[in-house]
Amino acid sequence: MKPPPSPQDGSPSAALLLDSLPVPVLELGPSGKLRFANAAAEEFFGTSRHQLCQGTLEDLVPGDHPLFLLVQHVRKDGGSITEHELTFSSPRFHHEGVTVQGADVLDYPGSILLTFHDSSAVRVLDRQLAFRSAARSVSGMAEMLAHEVRNPLSGIKGAAQILENSVEESDKELATLICDEVDRIDALVERMGIFGAAPAEFRSLNIHRVLEHVRLLASKGCAAGLRIVERYDPSLPHVWGNRDQLVQMLLNLVKNAAEAIRETDKPGEITLSTSYRPGIRLTVPGTAQWRHLPLVVTVRDTGPGISETIRPHLFEPFVTTRMSGSGLGLALVGKIMDDHGGVIEVESRPGRTEISLYLPVVPEGSEGV
Repeated sequence: MKPPPSPQDGSPSAALLLDSLPVPVLELGPSGKLRFANAAAEEFFGTSRHQLCQGTLEDLVPGDHPLFLLVQHVRKDGGSITEHELTFSSPRFHHEGVTVQGADVLDYPGSILLTFHDSSAVRVLDRQLAFRSAARSVSGMAEMLAHEVRNPLSGIKGAAQILENSVEESDKELATLICDEVDRIDALVERMGIFGAAPAEFRSLNIHRVLEHVRLLASKGCAAGLRIVERYDPSLPHVWGNRDQLVQMLLNLVKNAAEAIRETDKPGEITLSTSYRPGIRLTVPGTAQWRHLPLVVTVRDTGPGISETIRPHLFEPFVTTRMSGSGLGLALVGKIMDDHGGVIEVESRPGRTEISLYLPVVPEGSEGV
């Protein structure tokens, strides 16, 4: 029996059409060998189409993966079958919540077309709504603390200092305790002040210079002794942002990654990477304009991972998993990303946590620093 034609070797126009699709597409032949992969499938599986078409599904997923059951049903019953919420994971790729649709190819028994619909972009936007809400709540709290708390604190401390000089020796310790606690609360209010700060000045920036500065600071400070790997795409355009805020935000993420690794008491590494992922865009609040967010900065660590219960609240103020933590570091990250109009994506499992920051780029031709 003559094998069915594939877009890869039989119809260049069909291959071009499939390559233009943003959805990963694989064609599985009757023998179980992959016969075609489009450009989106290369990115999805982190493998060139040449390598994909030299192998089988077993080279991409373990033998007990639900995908094989889907293929089995399509071959037995024909038609189209869909499976939801599948996970695809290997050292080269990791995708959760994927919808796979398998359909037999009419007139060519045994050939199956597989399409993979990754809902991660939708999850990014859903989570960002929560992150932005948290950022705004922190800003409102900072303004309230500055106006309603600091002035009474000054009066309380002054009164305690007067009492300290007039009470008996046995009561001076209590007056001193009041002063110390006032100072502690005042320091917390001062730390919160950054959340209510006026919008910073933005400019065109080379994100790799920012990351190199962060790496240098971290290697001499919070991440001293840990391996920091850099994987950058040198062709990326400039980002539109504030340098000091981006440095502070990224340094907070690297510090968290370093603390997570040290909790395991095992050797680990932090990876800083950049990439270009077109397709995500948001409306600018109060306008009809769209902001494109194709530049992605990712901070990855080999720590124990983030529990599913705390993940949805990760960027809310005072949420922390560490006894000595204040819970303001990641809240500040959320606030800075909100100011930049970007979005945050968090993927975590034991041994691997990735925080990806989707940032806006400046138009071509703009100068950067």
